[in-house]
Amino acid sequence: MKIRLLPWEYAIRNLFRRPIRTLLTLSGLTIVICLVLAVVGFIRGLERSLIVSGTPDTALVFSHGMGENLEYSSVSAGTSQLIPSNVEGIRTRFGQAYVSPELYLGSEITLSEGMSPAMGILRGVTTAASLVRPMVEIETGGWPDSGEILVGQLVAAKLGVSEKSLKLGDTLLFEGRSWRISGVFSAGGSAFESEIWCRLEELQGVLKRNDLSIVAVTLNRADEFAELSLFCQQRLDLGLQAVRESDYYSMLQRDYGPVRRLAWLIVILISGAGLFGGLNTMYGAVLGRIPELAMLQTIGFQRRSIAVSLIQEACLLSTAACLIAAGISLVAFNGLSVRFTMSAFELCIDNECIMIGFGAGLLLGLMGALPPAFRALRMPVVAGLRAV
Repeated sequence: MKIRLLPWEYAIRNLFRRPIRTLLTLSGLTIVICLVLAVVGFIRGLERSLIVSGTPDTALVFSHGMGENLEYSSVSAGTSQLIPSNVEGIRTRFGQAYVSPELYLGSEITLSEGMSPAMGILRGVTTAASLVRPMVEIETGGWPDSGEILVGQLVAAKLGVSEKSLKLGDTLLFEGRSWRISGVFSAGGSAFESEIWCRLEELQGVLKRNDLSIVAVTLNRADEFAELSLFCQQRLDLGLQAVRESDYYSMLQRDYGPVRRLAWLIVILISGAGLFGGLNTMYGAVLGRIPELAMLQTIGFQRRSIAVSLIQEACLLSTAACLIAAGISLVAFNGLSVRFTMSAFELCIDNECIMIGFGAGLLLGLMGALPPAFRALRMPVVAGLRAV
């Protein structure tokens, strides 16, 4: 038997019959969906920064047994010459091997005298770093000379200061001396954007170290990694290990698993709170229309038709809230820099994030409409007509 549905315009008109209640419900749903999008954007931004940081044809050589703690690694300075002379398959161009000796550590950094320091990440590099890290591009300024540094686009967020505080020509204080900013670089949204780069030999001199933290090499093909790994295993005197850069950042992503699970729990809690708030609002809206719903049954509309109309109203309202929340999130949250442990990254409101937000919003609308609709429609028609 064909169900006779209420006109679609009926659901739309009902939303404008009670503008204050509709506006309050719309505002509540929008806030909930904005919070969901912000938390999911945090998760997506963290995952994206780690995924784009590593490439499978780049390998990291560092001290054996260091795990993911590259800042504690210490390898001989001569390792950067030993590797290309003993391992085939390392990419070269015009006689220049794609081998980057680097010193990597965390240090307290101060913008000016009298200000409290903040923890930042330093990387001592040579010009070979631009070969091994092709995603790094200098946006303003140039390569650092003596006493100068390059800062990533997210260093300001990492230090908890405004971007205006890190302009070309400004100075930073760390490791007992001042350093002039010679340029600002981007790295395709990777973790490198929260680092400060300076000349390797100069950082070694300030730290009174002649060793390296890591040696980064680029291979001709990703499947040639086995030869590099074999070299590290055979040279027991050097105490080295090699790992693909993409695998290294995958390990970091697994380490951040509890953080992601906690973030998803927050999404569930926010959605649950929004669901209970929506239920309360929808109960009030539906129960206030009991005589109207009873009259619709009196003139011949089935209860299923009325329930469908109520669901249409809720879905229209939640869809509008989703669209507004998506617009707000794209403007206010997308690309927002946040500080996290030893790095910084940007919130990412991408397609997947928006789909999750829309799914949560529509689920809230549907789940918020069904229980009060079923309760109101179970009431006898005579009792509904007498309800006040």
